[in-house]
Amino acid sequence: MLTQDLLLVVGIILVGLSVPSILGAIADRRSPRVAAITILVGGTLILLALSQKPGGYTLQEVPEAFVRVVAHYFR
Repeated sequence: MLTQDLLLVVGIILVGLSVPSILGAIADRRSPRVAAITILVGGTLILLALSQKPGGYTLQEVPEAFVRVVAHYFR
């Protein structure tokens, strides 16, 4: 179960971190190529996590997944 949680958490973090990169690229009038690739990778990780977990994730389970991943790696 931790594998799907890790995929979900890393995907959400990648997508979240690419938003400022997109905004910066648009503000500088350049194409956000790296940010677009990052969103594709993050989105793929999220979809992979959703497809591997039976029943998928609900919105209430997403914070629990973050806690499980952080607790696992910072014990």
